Amino acid sequence: MTTINKAAWLMSAKANPFEVADAPMPVPQAHEVVIRNYAVAANPVDTVQQDHGRLVNAYPHVIGSDSSGVIAAVGSAVTNFEVGDHVVATMDNIETQRASNGAFQFFSATKATLVGKIPHNIAFKDACVFGMAMNTAAAGLYQKENMALPYPTVPRKPNGKTFLVWGGSSSVGACAVQLAIGSGYDVAVTAGPNNADLCREIGAKWVFDHTKESIVDEIVGALKGSDFGGAFDAISKPDTLTKSGQIVSRLEGYKFLESVLPSRFPRPEDLASDIKFGQVWGLSPGNNEVGPAIWWDWVPHALADGSLKCKPDAEVVGEGLEFCQTVLDSWKKGVSGKKIVAKLL
Repeated sequence: MTTINKAAWLMSAKANPFEVADAPMPVPQAHEVVIRNYAVAANPVDTVQQDHGRLVNAYPHVIGSDSSGVIAAVGSAVTNFEVGDHVVATMDNIETQRASNGAFQFFSATKATLVGKIPHNIAFKDACVFGMAMNTAAAGLYQKENMALPYPTVPRKPNGKTFLVWGGSSSVGACAVQLAIGSGYDVAVTAGPNNADLCREIGAKWVFDHTKESIVDEIVGALKGSDFGGAFDAISKPDTLTKSGQIVSRLEGYKFLESVLPSRFPRPEDLASDIKFGQVWGLSPGNNEVGPAIWWDWVPHALADGSLKCKPDAEVVGEGLEFCQTVLDSWKKGVSGKKIVAKLL
């Protein structure tokens, strides 16, 4: 393993491409770990940072949120990770504004509460597909100010309730589906026809074609009479929020519509007044009890027994730091039912 760090640097606002150059070796703070990144993935927030010059306070900077690799160092207060552990991680450079906390480099530091162990039979390219997506889904499903669902367990404990995930084949949606199933729910999802099999593979009980005009009536008809546990809209565009809200309004049960929108977005005007509306910040689980509950207590065991699958599938575009730019450029061209990944080793 190399002990020299290099990074794909974002040299200035909206700079493209990244510049690959030497980088300082991260030193973990007390509650951090340092990871030798073996694979990194595209995340929408990365393009916000590069293309729009947002969420970066100073340059040069290293961005990137999703990675998987091997623990290279642990902070003085970290007791549940050791050097050599295989892990999946979310990098928190957006919060810390430190280049050492960006994923697009050989070695990165991040909070241990944003890191989960993975079995050695899981390839790094596959594990890196659900870092920020898992955090976002977990924030919406489990934080006290959001849906506050019961945490997932291995094995799962069925609760007889139903749940809806709009956009089940997206990265966040696939995580939300598997988390909700782990929490005991029977899950209905929406997806395009090409991604229906993916949704069934991750455990969805019902899959509805989101392109059909009758989709709201179809979902209500299928779930009517059940103990409905709420809805998670992993797409959160105006039309999907409207349709998800209509479904929640027409079903008996938990009147909660969770979105993936941050708090600066307003509540949809057409959402019924008796429906609670949730908004999330994808890094918040690292700052509360949700992060350890998911990354430490559930992810390793769910991966080991196969109840958590690394979905959507990784599409590797190349190997090396220079392909960090390719990862983002490929994502911006549009993807469906897959995650764009670069291998770093």
